[in-house]
Amino acid sequence: MFVQIGQFLVDVVASFVVFMLLARFHFQWLRVPFRNPIGEFMIAVTNWIVVPARRVVPPLAGLDLATLLAALLVQAAGLYLMRVLAGGGLDNEPGRVLVVLVVASFFDLARYSLYILVFAVVVQAVLSWVNPHSPVQYLFDAMTRVFLRPIRRVVPLLGNVDLSPLVLLVLLQIALIALAHLRSAVGGVM
Repeated sequence: MFVQIGQFLVDVVASFVVFMLLARFHFQWLRVPFRNPIGEFMIAVTNWIVVPARRVVPPLAGLDLATLLAALLVQAAGLYLMRVLAGGGLDNEPGRVLVVLVVASFFDLARYSLYILVFAVVVQAVLSWVNPHSPVQYLFDAMTRVFLRPIRRVVPLLGNVDLSPLVLLVLLQIALIALAHLRSAVGGVM
């Protein structure tokens, strides 16, 4: 029971920090403005790890690699702590376990990124129907525009209804299924 509680708490804290770091990375990558309550919250929650990481890891082609690396390290540390709580550790093959932890963390970051996009698409779709002039509508539009634009070129409006978010959600779900199978094939140690 205590092991499960410990693993749950580690997973909650690590996942929260990783989601905030990934959202910050995606905001910067997609040029979403941070001058809003959500952006300011992300900065406040993640500055403790991003600012020192930026001193060591420079950006590359406009991508905030320090934030991405911090997310990877937090995810790997969370997976390792959950493994330790379950009675594992580095075992007899520490190199192999560390490689599996890092690879599993990469898959988790990809999965979490897709979850962030799914969340943004759903919120944007709901807001477009319920409150299209909401102050945060532009934020979710900026996050999803890059992904919806190619779909909108192919999927026409049906009776003034945009089905591109639905198509994107189906594609994202397919990607999540594929990632889950790849991660389980690689992360057998986890």
